[in-house]
Amino acid sequence: MNYIQRALITAIGLGANRPQDAIYPTSEGPNVLESYTGKKKYVMHFPKGELPPTQGFWSVTMYDKDYFFVANPLNRYSISARQSLKPNADGSVDLYIQHESPGADKESNWLPAPNDKFILMMRLYWPKTTPPSILDGTWKVPLAKAID
Repeated sequence: MNYIQRALITAIGLGANRPQDAIYPTSEGPNVLESYTGKKKYVMHFPKGELPPTQGFWSVTMYDKDYFFVANPLNRYSISARQSLKPNADGSVDLYIQHESPGADKESNWLPAPNDKFILMMRLYWPKTTPPSILDGTWKVPLAKAID
């Protein structure tokens, strides 16, 4: 048993899910020295066949710097395979994380960002236990990389 994890959940996460049920990787920036900002454009790229490996579902959720949902013209607060994501010609999938629309042809894959700082959280419900899996480190969340 992981006693440190259990103590942390008891202290700050009453009722938290076990990792086998849900994992919430969170990112405040593209690296440890930089925050995400709506003044830049980011892409999260998933190679063909490498969307998050879950038996339930996954999403990428957008929060402002205070962990509140971000009001936006699409009323879209998260993006996931439950939506009609448009694959690239090679079968990979790009998520566009930015303040301005990436264009009508990419809007199905757009997660609107505020103009200032924001936070990304991936929600993985019932993650797969066999590789590739986030549970054993054989699958890793792709970075949201700045473009332009």
